[in-house]
Amino acid sequence: MTELKHTPVRHDHKAFLAKASGRKGFKEAYVELEIEYQVIDQLLKARTRAGLTQDAVAERMGTTKSAVSRLESSGKHAPSLGTLRRYAQAVGCDLQVKLVPQK
Repeated sequence: MTELKHTPVRHDHKAFLAKASGRKGFKEAYVELEIEYQVIDQLLKARTRAGLTQDAVAERMGTTKSAVSRLESSGKHAPSLGTLRRYAQAVGCDLQVKLVPQK
């Protein structure tokens, strides 16, 4: 398994939200996709903590860099629990899913 040197690009989600919230329709669209953004944020943070590149994660998962890139981006892709579990293992994490009662 090849380990590549990874220099993470910092993503300041709060700064992103502050800047983007001024756009027309952003708040409504963000609320609709909030859970997807939370999952992506967790994926990126876990990969950064592990110090891995997308290539390294892909190798550990037995997939391609482009598949990892799609997984880490927002869009119409809805990963299976099995895919999320393999990603979690690749970055040294356990996957937890929970249902939280609505307020």
